[in-house]
Amino acid sequence: MILISYHLPVFFNFSVMANTKFFLGFLLLVLLVEMNVIEQPWIQGAEAIDCTAKCNYRCSKSWKPKMCLRACNTCCKRCSCVPSGTSGNKEECPCYANMKTHGGAYKCP
Repeated sequence: MILISYHLPVFFNFSVMANTKFFLGFLLLVLLVEMNVIEQPWIQGAEAIDCTAKCNYRCSKSWKPKMCLRACNTCCKRCSCVPSGTSGNKEECPCYANMKTHGGAYKCP
């Protein structure tokens, strides 16, 4: 009986390939976290504000309070900011001030 042995070339070193895959996976995970693709609740929790209370005050003098509250709460949740007062002062929250609807109108009251 003749035994034929096959020797794999050096570039098929499986431990090196496994280490490389682990390193690339870890690098991808770090990149996704840095790009904020993966949510970081421990950071977002620190910035949380009481959107309901802020928007109730912001919309207290609105002529359409339900619509104002809906838009304000959406903007607050996205920006973690509501300008002071019942109108104006949008320069305090640039994200809030610059958010627009699909039609191009300003979204936040």
